[in-house]
Amino acid sequence: MKIFPAIDIIGGEVVRLTKGDYDQVKKYALSVEDAAKSFYADGARCVHIVDLDGAKSGTAENAAAVKKIISAAPLFAEVGGGIRTEKQIEEYLSCGAGRVILGTVAVKNFPFVEEMAKKYPEKIAVGVDALNSRVAVSGWREVTDIDSVSFCKKVRDSGVKYVIYTDIGKDGMLGGTNLEIYRKLAKIEGLFITASGGITFAEEIKELKKTGVYGAILGKAMYENKLSLKDAVKAAEM
Repeated sequence: MKIFPAIDIIGGEVVRLTKGDYDQVKKYALSVEDAAKSFYADGARCVHIVDLDGAKSGTAENAAAVKKIISAAPLFAEVGGGIRTEKQIEEYLSCGAGRVILGTVAVKNFPFVEEMAKKYPEKIAVGVDALNSRVAVSGWREVTDIDSVSFCKKVRDSGVKYVIYTDIGKDGMLGGTNLEIYRKLAKIEGLFITASGGITFAEEIKELKKTGVYGAILGKAMYENKLSLKDAVKAAEM
């Protein structure tokens, strides 16, 4: 199982939100480049990057910061937030991103996702962000009536292989993740699931690995020294 330490960006700075609430922002002193370098030094070989400004506005506002991260360390980078056009997909891929994440556009313009999945196989992931099992979009500010598990299956059927599933209610709470939903999602054939939201304990990493999920994203627990990246990487390798 792959470990993806997260770098969330607002105004070019490393931040974390609580339950996706833009009014509950905590900024961290390290630069985006230093974050990437420290991740690599601690054994990570992947990084999860989100342009939070872009997620809200629909444009890649922090593209310059994203490029700094990609250049700072030899990490496999998946990038999301405000990616709504093929031009932006191409820009991120050309600067070294390994995969781009389509979120809001997957709900609001599904044919675009189908087209991109055909054109860029292995390079497209869909971010499914869920609150009470319903898909949320536009930086988590708009909750739809779409069932999140059914939507994951629809995504799989479109040709997309990678889904990053975030339980918004757990995100940033430092209380543990929703293991039950990942046990369910891991059973969807042909889909590589990355777990996100609330992962706080090394034991959870071990449990997630048992479910067969593809990856796990570490955020606030890592930044708040509740779970070290080194320990998470070690647990994922056991």
